[in-house]
Amino acid sequence: MTEPLFRQDAYLIETPAEVVAVTDRGIVLDRTVFYAQGGGQPGDAGTIVLSDGREIPVLNTVYGEDRKAIAHVPAEGSPTVEPGDRVVARIDWARRLPRMRIHTALHLLSVVLPYPVTGGAIGEGDGRLDFDIPDAGLDKADIAERLNALIARDAPVTDRWITDEELDANPGLVKTMSVKPPRGSGRVRLVAIEGIDLQPCGGTHVRRTGEIGAVTVTDIEKKGKQNRRVRIALA
Repeated sequence: MTEPLFRQDAYLIETPAEVVAVTDRGIVLDRTVFYAQGGGQPGDAGTIVLSDGREIPVLNTVYGEDRKAIAHVPAEGSPTVEPGDRVVARIDWARRLPRMRIHTALHLLSVVLPYPVTGGAIGEGDGRLDFDIPDAGLDKADIAERLNALIARDAPVTDRWITDEELDANPGLVKTMSVKPPRGSGRVRLVAIEGIDLQPCGGTHVRRTGEIGAVTVTDIEKKGKQNRRVRIALA
């Protein structure tokens, strides 16, 4: 089992760790700052630094089959490690931070457009949400203006945990139709944007909406009779 430190503090860049296994999915550590791919957010890249200073480039981070272990996918030809080895896990912060900014912006987009979300993805400083909208007529400039107004409020972004039963009693918290909150541990993580939004999410976010900076709405696509894809990017 890997302790996911990124859920406690998304701003942690590195941590000492111990190798607990080497599997066909990658190197499993007892703790990590690397976000594991899921929920539309890519897995982190970075390096695993060995005790002798050699580095293993990490190309991606994924969950194990039981979602309790987190595997770091090494580049081909990297130095080998064994269970028990002490290492330092260090993320590529220059790639992580834009993802955090755009992820929080997508939560705000779901407030600007309060429709069921049918899909989404986070890229390198850009992202998109798909909405189940029965009527077209969305205006890029209007959406961007309302979205940037929410960002400018510089609202705190925090998280807390509720039980599965509490989530079942409040089904309106779940906005996504395609991706359901992970269950099995008995609790679900909620991300709150003070006075603006509250929804289940396991991803990484900035501490305040003001850290997002200005965003633009780059495209609105018709993906079906009632499906509209809205793309945004950091300005």
